[in-house]
Amino acid sequence: MELSGKTAFVSGGSKGIGFACAKRLATAGANVFLAASNEHRLRKAAATIDSDGSGCARYHTTDLRILDGCNAAVRACIETFGGCDIFIHSAGATRGGIFPEQPDEDMLDGFALKFHAGVRLARGLWPHLTRARGTAITIVGGFARTPAADFMVGGAVNAALANFSKALAEKGLQDDVNVNWIHPGLTTTERLEGIFADRAAQQRKSRDQIEADAVAAEGIRRLGKPEDIAEMVLFLCSPAGRHVHGTGIAIDGGGSKGYW
Repeated sequence: MELSGKTAFVSGGSKGIGFACAKRLATAGANVFLAASNEHRLRKAAATIDSDGSGCARYHTTDLRILDGCNAAVRACIETFGGCDIFIHSAGATRGGIFPEQPDEDMLDGFALKFHAGVRLARGLWPHLTRARGTAITIVGGFARTPAADFMVGGAVNAALANFSKALAEKGLQDDVNVNWIHPGLTTTERLEGIFADRAAQQRKSRDQIEADAVAAEGIRRLGKPEDIAEMVLFLCSPAGRHVHGTGIAIDGGGSKGYW
């Protein structure tokens, strides 16, 4: 298998895009280590990956919003597999809302889980990624490039994470660690369902109306699937993707209309 013998740390690996990435890497032979906060979902995700993949799956239940939680997850991964070759940061669920009514806690929570966890996990795993000449990929989001008045938290957090990822890529050139980030568009996850539900309540429309409006506004053929992102992650982690470095890649069905 292409990634046989490799170890991948996947934050937010119990569901959605993170789970799809972990599962795809395991089918290519990698061992995967999942970190998230829900024990039940983690256990179920690891069992599914173990039954379907060539690599084995292990997990650690922790609160990635805090420094101790991130450090504990890194330690558990290294103790379990002895090192780390691949880091996928997919944790993070930012809330939509209408400014200025949206509470301060939403912004703090968004940065804690998606941005600060990404920074802390990258810091903890970096020595191991350097030794392995490994790969780091952050799952960011299209709102980093297209701010929206009803999704200010997500846009701000995503923009910060994309900026950090670009800077990390410069460090990666020095240490021979490949770094890229992905901007998913509208993708069928629990997170998107939450966004649709918030907008439905705000606009007094049905959930299906909100989806139809979103697809029409984006001018795309369909909503994305987590597996669409997972296939790109696999390519970026493979030898064939090694020359792609320091790049933000949109996987949005053509939803981004600008050239940047």
